[in-house]
Amino acid sequence: MRPSLALPLCLGALLGLAVVPARAETFAFSADRVESSLATGKERTLLQGRARVKSETLLITADRIELSGKDFSLIECRGQVEAVDDEQGLRITTTYLRYDRKSKLSHMEGPTVLEDLRNKVVLKAQWVENDGQKELTIAQVNVRILKESLVCRSEYAIFRRADKILELTGAPSAHKNGDEYRASRIVVNTDTEDVRLEGEVKGSIVSTEAKP
Repeated sequence: MRPSLALPLCLGALLGLAVVPARAETFAFSADRVESSLATGKERTLLQGRARVKSETLLITADRIELSGKDFSLIECRGQVEAVDDEQGLRITTTYLRYDRKSKLSHMEGPTVLEDLRNKVVLKAQWVENDGQKELTIAQVNVRILKESLVCRSEYAIFRRADKILELTGAPSAHKNGDEYRASRIVVNTDTEDVRLEGEVKGSIVSTEAKP
């Protein structure tokens, strides 16, 4: 019997030796179990059990990872997903992640935590999309943003990470050192923690004497 063409790839993957080029980038992957299809135009590799994908700047681990597309540029992860992107300065934990290595677009669903290590901002939501090229993050449903003494909540948020600007809509609120602000739209500078309120503004401020 002729040996399967997929066998060397599977063995290499199990040993963490499979390497795939994309835009002069290489990455290795490994798992407890690997299934591969190398049919032209339908290339697909499924990693299950302690699945791991690693490049020079990106590390993803999950219960299940599927690689597909040209040069296996599409990565779809399920289960306990954790991704660390050193180039973007991001750490992500979620239950579902879809990532395009070429466009650097990522989509997350389920309880998701995105840590912006450069800006020291933690974003939590049920639905998140991140554009790595534009450094733009969009979050929806039960959004919560933490930044040192500042806590923001809303149903929809746009975080322009390069500009350090956070825009909140959908019953947004901002809490800082006991003070509370509500408005139709809240804009926060995550660097200075300045807060701008727009439309139907409400708030409550704790006196200086009462603050710890």
